[in-house]
Amino acid sequence: MSKLVIEAERASQQYWADLWRYRELFGFLAWRDILVRYKQTVIGVAWAVIRPLLTILIGAGIFGTLAKLPSDGVPYAIMVCAGTLPWFFFSSALSESAGSLVGNANLISKVYFPRMILPASAVVVAFVDFAISMVILAGLMIWYGLMPTWRLCALPLFTALAFVTAMGPGLLFTALNVKYRDFRYIIPFVVQFGQFVSPVFYSTSAIQERFGDAGRIILSINPIVGVIDGFRWAICGTTEMHWGSFALSSVLSLVFLVVGIKYFRHTERTFADVI
Repeated sequence: MSKLVIEAERASQQYWADLWRYRELFGFLAWRDILVRYKQTVIGVAWAVIRPLLTILIGAGIFGTLAKLPSDGVPYAIMVCAGTLPWFFFSSALSESAGSLVGNANLISKVYFPRMILPASAVVVAFVDFAISMVILAGLMIWYGLMPTWRLCALPLFTALAFVTAMGPGLLFTALNVKYRDFRYIIPFVVQFGQFVSPVFYSTSAIQERFGDAGRIILSINPIVGVIDGFRWAICGTTEMHWGSFALSSVLSLVFLVVGIKYFRHTERTFADVI
């Protein structure tokens, strides 16, 4: 049986090793949240499919049928689906992780463990919903007779990028939400506003046609844009990747992750006192 040694400044010196040592707690918290997520709901886990499906249908109806926006050579519903699924993963991970520390205040005030486990487990729960919702994409591809290409093999890489993109802002908002409870009102607004400034219902190529390369680069300041473009490149088969804007968006995702980790670690020692 392994021994837990409590030493002064141990958390600072061996924090990342402690994250690995507490991996069983991480798994337990993630599994607990998965079990209670749809507890006492009538249709249970089906909500993981219904919410993005309704968004896809509404978006395809308004922007595809009425506005007749371009769809990069694929059915508009599939293009919207390839943008909606990673967006829902990102927004759910951000919302759930932001409230993870406040929601586990009793645990934080009583027991030592690396606090980063809590927002990380919330991201895993969001990923489970994302994995379930992928049945929507499979169904649409079968319905429209769209065969996947070799690009689909790259989808796990873009999913990993989605993890990175969600963790950075998640850690930052989590730490801020502990100290400033106003963020519980700000985060829903950020998520709602972010859906429209992100290319969920339109393609980045449409922005480029309208505003040129400069417009696409400006849009790519939003880190989730690289994830959405990557998903569409892998799924649609006809979408061309603008590697410059993808690189910019991916680098900014890494920057947000570093900033989120640093701020989280800087404020972590005060969580038990202020929560």
